[in-house]
Amino acid sequence: MNKILVGILSATLFLAACEDPAANKPKATTTNTNAAPANTSTANAAPQQGESLAINNENSKVSFTGSKVTGKHEGGFNKFNGSINLVNGKPEESSVSVDIETPSVFTDTDDLTKHLQTGDFFESAKFPKASFASTKIVSDSAKGANNYTVTGDLELRGVKKSVTFPATIVVDNSNVSVKSEFSINRKDFGIVYAGKADDLIRDDVVIKLDLNASRKK
Repeated sequence: MNKILVGILSATLFLAACEDPAANKPKATTTNTNAAPANTSTANAAPQQGESLAINNENSKVSFTGSKVTGKHEGGFNKFNGSINLVNGKPEESSVSVDIETPSVFTDTDDLTKHLQTGDFFESAKFPKASFASTKIVSDSAKGANNYTVTGDLELRGVKKSVTFPATIVVDNSNVSVKSEFSINRKDFGIVYAGKADDLIRDDVVIKLDLNASRKK
């Protein structure tokens, strides 16, 4: 009986480790940056100047979850900065941009952290910066208050793509917060390392954004 219980427990733990963390997350739409113009009448107009609110690693988090056949790893970046250009207090009229220092990557395993900096992944020595700049923010009120669809240009490992993903954006008198969790396909950005033959790395990586910017004068 004990052997049966141990077998069941081992099988349960193995199946849990094999679960894909990206399976139940929204998948970002990725296209070439010149695939289509923004669908607004002011697409070619200069952006309005609003409140410039700072984003950095002291008030925000940029993290990710990657997985392979046998399990998953959590990670993120220790150094990044950016800003929110808040126009008229409305996310739809505003924009956000973030620059990430790829050498500052960290994970739950030291060897993996070092590997991510090599040419198999971020190739940090050659591409020390990844960046995102929004091009359009649209209200998605059908999903409830503070829900939006964000489109912007993501440049990673020297490859720039337009990505679209859902986000929760809250603007109050003292703070602006942007929270999102979605998956992207790493191969869209030239990260094609497969992993070991018996422990393949999954293509989809979960991106988690928790950005906060103070409106204090």
